[in-house]
Amino acid sequence: MLFHLFAYRIIYILIFSSGIVIGSFLPLKEKWGKCNTKLILRYPIIEVANGLAYCLVFVLCGFSLKSVCYCLLFSALLVISVIDWNIYEIPKGCNLFILAVGVLHLFLDYSNWLQYVIGLLSVSGFLMLIYLLTKGRGIGGGDIKLMACCGLLLGWKLILLAFFFGCILGTVLHLIRMKIRGAENRLALGPYLSMGVVIASLWGEQILAWYLNFC
Repeated sequence: MLFHLFAYRIIYILIFSSGIVIGSFLPLKEKWGKCNTKLILRYPIIEVANGLAYCLVFVLCGFSLKSVCYCLLFSALLVISVIDWNIYEIPKGCNLFILAVGVLHLFLDYSNWLQYVIGLLSVSGFLMLIYLLTKGRGIGGGDIKLMACCGLLLGWKLILLAFFFGCILGTVLHLIRMKIRGAENRLALGPYLSMGVVIASLWGEQILAWYLNFC
């Protein structure tokens, strides 16, 4: 019985995600068809990735308001990653959207408000110090705001873990890109921080529990 209920929920999510993809693909196809240009493949790929991310959230976290907050967060992170990767800029609107989701989640778990407020300031405060010491050359303002907004949503433990994974992934993957593809030294940190946030959101509690037991 539980298996069938779980299967029906997954099918519903897949149908819903497919509807989002098809519903947004058709207007774009018509628009670009008038311009006699081919539909850029990245947009349906991004939308499919967004739908699959929703499925992953509900599979791992269940059906709850917290899962809805994570889905909204992941959609914003996906947009941030694509834009920052291409133009080295994180849109203010995306950070404001994550901030709004963080405020909503704060009200849902108001009894633990202090850990979320600390999360708002912990990583972002450290990055702000780097920003001031390097006069803006060491870190971007958008990255600071991103970590502040995500910190309010995740709390200080998970945002520290997210920052750790983001830095590791950014360093390793960008060095590989520089070695293999000759990428420039300039690094778009937003996508890597976003990956760190996703890892911390979905598996952060288990990672922290494993680490504490290991120590």
